[in-house]
Amino acid sequence: MGFYYDDVHSKEMGINARLTSWQVCGALRNSTAVIPGKYGIADFGADFDSREIKISCSVSPKGNLKNLITVLDKISAWLDASNGLKQLILDDAPDRYFMARLNEKCDCERLLICSAGNFELNFLCPDPFGYAISDEHFNISAVGTHTVKREKGNIFSNPVYRIEGVFSAGTSVTITTNGSVVKIVNAVLPANEVLIIDSEKMTAWVENTSGVTLRNALPYLQDLNFPSLDVGNNEIKITASGGTFTNLEIVAKSRWR
Repeated sequence: MGFYYDDVHSKEMGINARLTSWQVCGALRNSTAVIPGKYGIADFGADFDSREIKISCSVSPKGNLKNLITVLDKISAWLDASNGLKQLILDDAPDRYFMARLNEKCDCERLLICSAGNFELNFLCPDPFGYAISDEHFNISAVGTHTVKREKGNIFSNPVYRIEGVFSAGTSVTITTNGSVVKIVNAVLPANEVLIIDSEKMTAWVENTSGVTLRNALPYLQDLNFPSLDVGNNEIKITASGGTFTNLEIVAKSRWR
């Protein structure tokens, strides 16, 4: 077993790595309150906290301490937490990635036999979910009611919608996802531009076909509703008034808890 961090595999850094445990469910943030005169507590539900991934590592014998330290110096630079979050992909779960960084100091235990070393890496994932490396994409090119099926992941996802068409003041397009309505009104959108709605970031913008952001699109949304996709079938209903709808591309952002 090994892992990729920032597109570099652990074996390239001279590390032998293995997972010794796996979180069936990440840490929870419980919302509770004590009510005077009532036994127990009042439960207002829970949501997910950050995730920790612990990896046990070893470095093969290097002959002497100087050579071992040289290897550890390279590992230190590779895993430098001050560089921010990087993609972490585990060989034992190769279909998903986590955004992670080291969470605490790492001390290497020197083994006297030929200067080998053992240590544990503790990665922090502020976003507790693992995201599909090969994500699911859906394209809808006509108004009406359609069904898209998410097959990856085990929890709802916050997708990205890319809407193409020709719209102007006085026109509208409505996209209903599993009963949740997103209505775009008075959008100025020529044929060479794309309106993007990002549910995870809770924002919207317009960009050209080269990917250059042109303007904020939040004022075009009648209400700040952002769609989500369930695992399995999802009903998508599209209606247009006064404009020409040509395509809706859905990037599912499929994920695992």
